[in-house]
Amino acid sequence: MHQVNISIEGLSKIEGHLDMDVYIKDNKIEGVEFKIMENKRFFEKAILGKPYKQVPQLLSRICGTCSIAHLLAAIEAIEDALNYEPSEQTTMLRKLLTYGLMIRDHALHLYVFALPDVIGKDSVLAFDENDKTEHKLLHDMFDIKRAGNNLSTYVGGRAVHAPFPMVGGFVKYPTKEQLENSKKELKSIREKVLFLMDIFDNCPFSLERKTKFVGLKTKDFSFLEGPALCSEGNFCVPEREFRTQLKEVVIPYSTAKAYTLQGKEYMVGSLARLNVNSEALHDNTKKNAKKYIDRFPSIDVYHNNLAQAIEILHSIDHAIELIETHTVTPEPPDSIPIKAGDGVGVVEAPRGTLYHYIQLDKEGKITDAEVVVPTAQNQINIENDIRHLVQTYLDKDGENMDKDHVRMEIEKLIRAYDPCMSCATHFLTINWKKSK
Repeated sequence: MHQVNISIEGLSKIEGHLDMDVYIKDNKIEGVEFKIMENKRFFEKAILGKPYKQVPQLLSRICGTCSIAHLLAAIEAIEDALNYEPSEQTTMLRKLLTYGLMIRDHALHLYVFALPDVIGKDSVLAFDENDKTEHKLLHDMFDIKRAGNNLSTYVGGRAVHAPFPMVGGFVKYPTKEQLENSKKELKSIREKVLFLMDIFDNCPFSLERKTKFVGLKTKDFSFLEGPALCSEGNFCVPEREFRTQLKEVVIPYSTAKAYTLQGKEYMVGSLARLNVNSEALHDNTKKNAKKYIDRFPSIDVYHNNLAQAIEILHSIDHAIELIETHTVTPEPPDSIPIKAGDGVGVVEAPRGTLYHYIQLDKEGKITDAEVVVPTAQNQINIENDIRHLVQTYLDKDGENMDKDHVRMEIEKLIRAYDPCMSCATHFLTINWKKSK
């Protein structure tokens, strides 16, 4: 009897704390444990009894990188509970704010976390400024992230934990000059994004495995509205039904809950969004990135990186169109009558579909809440992808497989999902243990 236990303690170039164990016996995978190791922070309990106006800013603190997504999901849930429809201008500004988030967050993942895997570097710090391509990539990274940060700052007040959006509207508005500056900046980075797409399109590794893909099917790929569909095309998760359709799975070795959809694993994120909704991408994006978009639908998990690059270009193109076709006029936030009720907010965060549920009493205070984040939804799918990956090497090489190579392949696979446990980065080590 041959047994190998692979223990992973901390994973480099991701958001947060993550460990993992793989159990192998007689060249077969017996178990994979994807361990999210963040401390529980009890946000859903912490907001109970709070007035609803305070809650969006509190829930945005769940995550630094995705704070705008949590902010807007919470606002949407509260407005749904109060039967309030935001104005056309408010909706447009929320889209611009989200595009800023997508541009800078995807750029962070693609350039800093995923790109070193593709070009064979240990980290972005190992890029050679004397190499023409690597020099360009480094400077493109800062330019693209800066453009996303500035768009979110102009519209929301800050790129992280934006103070301007609120239930019923905005407390401050971007100036014409700010939006014109943002438009010029966005136009200046389009070619840089196309260059990045080409690199990820030529990624030297792949992993294909069939699964369900779930994402919002928005008419303009705006990340903020529309029903959730899965890759087969059938209606999967109506917003109001997500609490009955998504089933919690208790993971004894993880501090995060996992989820199944109608009892089955599934994937959310950029790959899922491109698979279910690529026809809604901006016309300019479809024109200039056609050969990359034609890769979808795809079951290659590494195409999640290419999909993120495509979403950056779409965010640029639609943001430019919105700036050019709208004149922003300051309008005071609406005063909304308070009533008891419950509501659901569903948006696409950078890493996938994000659900917020809020229940209010007649005084507008929170009596119940639930937040379902993308990485928890992806947890089971990640485990099964790892199982498939390692088994492939066992089938080929058996106990003589190159452990260092497999370690790197596991790292690359997990990073392709762009998982977010919280905001921290750690180094990955694997302890291989044999027993007979």
